[in-house]
Amino acid sequence: MWKIGGCGKKRWQKTEESVLAVAFFVASKDPKEPSHSAALPTSLSRGHCASAPVTGLLIQKPVFPSRSRTDHSLSSVVKQLVVANAPLVAGIASLLALAFAFYLVRYILRQDAGNERVQELSRDIQAGAKTFMTREFRYLAIFAVVVAVVLYSMPETGLPTTVGFLVGTVASGLAGWIGMWIATKSNGRTAHAAQTSFAKALNIAYSGGSTMGFSVVGLGLLGLAVIYALFPEHSHAWLGYAFGSSCVALFLRVGGGIYTKSADVGADVVGKVEAGIPEDDPRNPGVIADNVGDNVGDVAGMGSDLYESYVSAVAATMFLGAEVDFAAAFPNLGFEDLGLMIAFLFGVLGIVSSIIGYFFVNAGEGTDVSYEQQAANARSALNRGTTVANVLTSLLALGLIFWLVPAGESAAAVIDDAAASMDVRWALFLTILSGLITGVVIGKATEYYTSEYAPVKQIAESAETGAATTIIEGLGTGMLSTVVPALAVSVATLLAYYLGGLFGIALAALGMLLTLGVVLSTDAYGPITDNAQGISEMANLGQDVRERCEALDSAGNTTAAIGKGFAIGSAALAALAWLATYFSEAAAQNLLSLEAGVNLMNPAVLVGLLLGAMLTFYLSSVGIHAISRGGAAVVNEVRRQFDEIDGVRSGDTKPDYARCVDITTGAALREMMLPGVVVLVAPVVVGALPGLGVEALAGLLAGVLMSGFLTAIFMSNAGGAWDNAKKYIESGVHGGKGSEAHKASVVGDTVGDPLKDTAGPSLNVLIKLMGKVAVIFLPLFAYLLG
Repeated sequence: MWKIGGCGKKRWQKTEESVLAVAFFVASKDPKEPSHSAALPTSLSRGHCASAPVTGLLIQKPVFPSRSRTDHSLSSVVKQLVVANAPLVAGIASLLALAFAFYLVRYILRQDAGNERVQELSRDIQAGAKTFMTREFRYLAIFAVVVAVVLYSMPETGLPTTVGFLVGTVASGLAGWIGMWIATKSNGRTAHAAQTSFAKALNIAYSGGSTMGFSVVGLGLLGLAVIYALFPEHSHAWLGYAFGSSCVALFLRVGGGIYTKSADVGADVVGKVEAGIPEDDPRNPGVIADNVGDNVGDVAGMGSDLYESYVSAVAATMFLGAEVDFAAAFPNLGFEDLGLMIAFLFGVLGIVSSIIGYFFVNAGEGTDVSYEQQAANARSALNRGTTVANVLTSLLALGLIFWLVPAGESAAAVIDDAAASMDVRWALFLTILSGLITGVVIGKATEYYTSEYAPVKQIAESAETGAATTIIEGLGTGMLSTVVPALAVSVATLLAYYLGGLFGIALAALGMLLTLGVVLSTDAYGPITDNAQGISEMANLGQDVRERCEALDSAGNTTAAIGKGFAIGSAALAALAWLATYFSEAAAQNLLSLEAGVNLMNPAVLVGLLLGAMLTFYLSSVGIHAISRGGAAVVNEVRRQFDEIDGVRSGDTKPDYARCVDITTGAALREMMLPGVVVLVAPVVVGALPGLGVEALAGLLAGVLMSGFLTAIFMSNAGGAWDNAKKYIESGVHGGKGSEAHKASVVGDTVGDPLKDTAGPSLNVLIKLMGKVAVIFLPLFAYLLG
């Protein structure tokens, strides 16, 4: 039988194996092949190779190993079964990840929620987070319906793309909701556990973060497996799924970022600067909104961002892997579509490795050691889990590749655009390894520039001469911090392309994200401990408890900074993979030539590059201005309550926390709409306008990627460095709290907050989302060009 394969050399692929789905007969280019006269409606042919004439419909039989293969060994049969049913294997592994997340939820909910005051504060934070998420999802639902209508009207690809989009939107939104919900359940329990056990408090907080981590990888991979089962021959369904995750990330990243920093800036300006009360003081009407922001921005927002990166990497690997014809290079291989199916299998390895890595995160009690040692113990425990997962994933990936791919052929002989003469098995492994190593390098570079190393100490020292020198030193640090990530991504890209062509770039992106389960667990741990530290302060749990929570929070600050760097780096590699997919798909539809490439002397391409770079600064500007306006609204409300409600300033009357939450939520939702529309419309306008077109769109994607990646690194690391310089001074150096240096560092931290928590992270979504929009609308551009 004949099935639709990838575009390019596998556009027409003869196979004796079947898939668990409805597939279409297409007309053969072989004149000996009998024709089929009963044509189906064109709408049924929507898919990856939509230009193929549809001539029949077949309900295919289940997948079994072919009897015509020469190798009948047990190992060969097992390999054929595993590859042919890779989506099923991925689905089972995804359910395992979700079951593990459920196990962690049960463990957390069994823990003591603390005294009445702790529970009251935790409930206030839960209510605020629920208010924001509920209202944002209402906006998202309306937006999703509008986009679904547009996608369904697309020529040739409407139905599968729309179904994939809706499933992706629901799955990504569910992952974000789960993460936010469990984080608000874990914070008070972490604070209470810190009264008696440092190790138990660490375990509760990390389990809360892990619930988010394993929900993301479980739902992400499960959704792709389901979409593939529904539309095995329609790659635009996979694209639609990835696009749905991007739209949720856009709402939660941009909206959540505006919310968290508006609340943070508003609470700090009136509380710490004007009223002179400490951070996380219950007298501050904005303090609950500030703690809510940690959850909607740094848990739900970060989770949706990395969910999008993960799904993007897997889907891009499927897209480009379909172009690699392993069966042609190895006639006795015994199975088809290895390049596509291996994306699912790598995802399985990542889930297994991450679950094992979770059990290596443990620390001694540390109750009789210094604050610094407690923080070091927590950091060591968190790093150990990530290291174990990375090493185990590397070994399992090596074993899987050597088990599935025969020896004897070079990478260049198997993969069209690869140049390496080494064995294809080693080439594939090294591409995966390059992604893993790139993630580690970016994380370590971020840690160096944002933790208690020389750059942060230099900023703290500059604070002794005022706020101006503090800001200048921080700007320089942020700019310098772009060097190592840029070099790391550059080396990984060149190596991956040399070893595996465009497919290699997608594999490198996937390699970086394989251990997302444990990486995101470590990242989501940070906001939970931040909330726990605030609750311990507001509930007056005692100095010892506050110190333990502060030690946990200190480790969380480091992991949060590393997580931001990882998110940006993974976004860059995922965006590169989608840029490669764009070129591949455009070439398949005869809109571009892979051999000729894109001519930089073409004015349209240069215009696209400039527009892409401009969008980076536009989106950043919108986010920063939104925080300024939202923060001002919170400032006015906090001032009003201090002035008009008797007893709030003295602590005799409970502030109206809900009012600040409502103001911040409304501001965030209003401000995020315009940038969201611009990000979605810009690629369509550039691609469809006469005089610009698909080549200008390629320039737009490249401009957004290069400018957005470096700008995001700069803003994230500058903000993180200012933040930790302030904390370093608060530890007692340069005069400590209340000193002139401390006041200058507070100014630097306030400037850096919108950069590291809103403007920078929003660029992650920008550079990934635009590539998907470009690929989705390629059929429209082809139609307009005739």
